[in-house]
Amino acid sequence: MSEEISERVSLFRSQLQNRRFDDRTLRILESVLVSKDVKSLLEIRSMLRVLMRSESVSVLREIAEKSVDQKLSVVEFFVNAFALVRDVESCLALKYEALVLRDLKHVNHQWLRVSYEEWLTFAEDSLDNGFHSIAAKLFLSHSCTLLEAEVIERIKKLRDMARALAASHSVQAQAAEYLNRKANQQTSKRELHSSDSSHLASSMFRSGIKKRNMQQLRKSRSLPKNINGS
Repeated sequence: MSEEISERVSLFRSQLQNRRFDDRTLRILESVLVSKDVKSLLEIRSMLRVLMRSESVSVLREIAEKSVDQKLSVVEFFVNAFALVRDVESCLALKYEALVLRDLKHVNHQWLRVSYEEWLTFAEDSLDNGFHSIAAKLFLSHSCTLLEAEVIERIKKLRDMARALAASHSVQAQAAEYLNRKANQQTSKRELHSSDSSHLASSMFRSGIKKRNMQQLRKSRSLPKNINGS
């Protein structure tokens, strides 16, 4: 890593530690990712992912008691930051975090209501990135009989595809179960305790992802099926 890039990484780390979650910090991050050397770029991305995952966990805990606006602003920052370093797992986990937070709070703040287009887009993103069971649950939980026939048909096709993929690649069981519980809670409009809701969704999402990766690893190594990956 060049001295110039190293200085930019240090500046970016300083911005995170000083809790400056703004466009300037994102621009600094972009400036770090300018290496034309593929190997160096991959190493830098890997290092930044570790840094941002650690910082995001700490920050989400810190803002547990903050207002909805403040939480969503910070989550949006990290979604954009993780997208820049191509950390799809963290990006999707935090997008889901924001949607769940808005869905829980929209009763008192109508502007927070999550539209079916937003749920559909997130479900499609989950499907495109291999999180089939999560996509299937979302298509099922957030379908609406009042939608236009064309949209309903689109949802049904995507849901059936997600179900088929989930059946052939049984992954995300724990995350899917969590999503199902979330859907039931949202239907009954129950409020969750804000003290630890922030970190829970992301951790459960990632737990399912880890299970998927372990299953893929077993398959590639042809290990016996009775070996426990936990």
